[in-house]
Amino acid sequence: MKEEMERGLQNFKEEAREHLAALENTLLELEESPDDSELIDSAFRSMHTLKGLSSMFGFDVIASFTHQIETVYERVRLKEIEVTKELIASTLSAHDQIRTMLESQDEGEGADKDVTDKILEAFKHMIPEHQSSSSETEFPPSSGEPEFSLATEPESPRGEKNTYRIRIFPNAEIFVNGIDPIPLLNELREFGKCQVIAQTKFLPGLEEIDPEKCYTYWDVILTTEQDSNAIRDVFIFVENDCELNIETIELDEDHLNEGSTQKRLGKILIERGDIKAEDLDQILASQQPLGKILENAGLVNPGQIQAALAEQEHAKEVQEQRQSAEPVSSIRVTSEKLDTLIDLVGELVTIQARLSQFSTNKNDPDLISIAEEVESLTSELRDNTISVRMLALGTTFNKFRRLVRDLSKELGKEVVMTTEGAETDLDKSVIEQLNDPLVHIVRNCIDHGIEQPEDRIAAGKPRKGTIHLSATHLGASVLIRIRDDGGGLNSESIRTKALERGIIAQDEKLSEKEIFQLVFSSGFSTAKNVTNVSGRGVGLDVVKRAIDALRGSVDITSKPGEGTEITLKLPLTLAIIEGLLVKISSEKYIIPLSIVRECVELTREDVAQTHGRHVANVRGTIVPYVLLREQFEIKGEPPDIEQVVVVEINHQNTGIVVDGVIGEHQTVIKPLGRLYKNVDGISGATILGDGSVALILDVNQLLSTVEIEELRMVS
Repeated sequence: MKEEMERGLQNFKEEAREHLAALENTLLELEESPDDSELIDSAFRSMHTLKGLSSMFGFDVIASFTHQIETVYERVRLKEIEVTKELIASTLSAHDQIRTMLESQDEGEGADKDVTDKILEAFKHMIPEHQSSSSETEFPPSSGEPEFSLATEPESPRGEKNTYRIRIFPNAEIFVNGIDPIPLLNELREFGKCQVIAQTKFLPGLEEIDPEKCYTYWDVILTTEQDSNAIRDVFIFVENDCELNIETIELDEDHLNEGSTQKRLGKILIERGDIKAEDLDQILASQQPLGKILENAGLVNPGQIQAALAEQEHAKEVQEQRQSAEPVSSIRVTSEKLDTLIDLVGELVTIQARLSQFSTNKNDPDLISIAEEVESLTSELRDNTISVRMLALGTTFNKFRRLVRDLSKELGKEVVMTTEGAETDLDKSVIEQLNDPLVHIVRNCIDHGIEQPEDRIAAGKPRKGTIHLSATHLGASVLIRIRDDGGGLNSESIRTKALERGIIAQDEKLSEKEIFQLVFSSGFSTAKNVTNVSGRGVGLDVVKRAIDALRGSVDITSKPGEGTEITLKLPLTLAIIEGLLVKISSEKYIIPLSIVRECVELTREDVAQTHGRHVANVRGTIVPYVLLREQFEIKGEPPDIEQVVVVEINHQNTGIVVDGVIGEHQTVIKPLGRLYKNVDGISGATILGDGSVALILDVNQLLSTVEIEELRMVS
């Protein structure tokens, strides 16, 4: 039971974080479009659902705090309060405080009361009736029992009231998920005149009761100004844990006369589905009260009669408007389960490779046919399993809107962020490791790239600078581009700084592209002063290391006065890749297929013609190469005809010389042990079909550690 409750609490926190992220994005958009009523409604709904969710799981401090902010936004919806920069700033501060409360270990009770009071005080002064009042006006406490001083009693009905019939039928396991329905019923009572009838029809005998199961359902008759969507919002977080029916009851004067009571009650019970029309027809001839007759006949129970009479008191006839429940389109699964699934699929891929090789060696047609079918199914299972871990990059991109807003204000700049390709999918594990590199890049774009507003105007640019994040698929990779329209990079300034810090030698000749790559050197910074944003030389070197760890690449292009674009090329997944299996002597290696461009032969004559220089002529183009046999110090003589695997790294072709190319291989990546994790040029290992191990080459790192004169001769 404790584990189930903890799981329910964890699900609550995950959902709350999602709604906080949605609220933050809405507020940032609302700051740019303060008159957009849809954005105002979206912000209100986010706070309303956060309040209800927090109340259900015992985070009463969060519920109380959010309720007061929600009340302000209700008045924004009614156009009693305008959307201003101050309102957005205070709401973002409230958002941050809610997140702090959410992550605390005491349901928010230990949150800094001074911060909470300061935020609420700021909201109080935005309310018209408080703007001219004294500072001694009593304000609600930030903890304890909720006292919603920001909320005001309705002066008069603002619209037409409707009466609804609501039935809440929870799943039996709702308690196990950590959900208490009572706060939801209490929230309905706040909407207007409300009657709640608990139905115990399915309550078993005492000896059969399971205390962890819910046997009760509720009928509610509610008269309110709210619409059905507002009622449904109360149950938004439990829609998968209960059956919810909402029906509108329309007033019908024809059935308000005294003589229509029996007919009215019968109709109500029929419409509820509690009795059948033919059963009612058989009973109506009796002289006894209809409710008593139906109860004695065993067709209904007292609770059902009570619910129907409660509806009758509203003097309205029911018109059925049942809405079919929406099918469950998604389920929440922990990342640990997904990781386990990926591992199991990886093992299955390895076993399938062994089966394919075994069937080929046996040369049994039936066995080969089975192996081919298993290979096809395994490949489909692999692709589908990997797709489950894929997440849209839009969520990651949206996180940076707040960073751009806050940092630009801190630096006195005006910056907007635009995105493209938010629907592009990337493996969850890659996205998790991508956050820090993107933070450093975006901070550098704002600090070093975007100019001050007056400088931009003097240069003939718009006052506001733009940072554009885009993503697109490229084969088995994803390209993420971060572009700004700032001042661009100054290659001479970068070279001068690199010389001062001893990163390059005085006589070293570098192309512009190579100079731009120097900004990724450890300790490099062009900032003149050290601030809390930049100047310490920590930032882009972190980006380079993180991208290399992801087996990706990073490239910079820039034009003075026009801006800079940083391109990250990342693999779709880190779990299973397509690779090219090569060999040197008896050793086998895997080269990621996504960077392989072609394979060409290297004969003794070709080597002799280059006079010892490690370059190959590939259709008239000089391509430098690395001898993998020499790099890994593998003994033995190479064959007369070797193979050059041409790979593309940072838009430059380089060759890797091996004894032979075996072919494509579906590669399950296994991490190296502690003794080998720091070996240069190796990123992991995989198990082949014959049970042997092949090392996976980290081509980026391999080429960066090889210093050959020919590599510097080719731009």
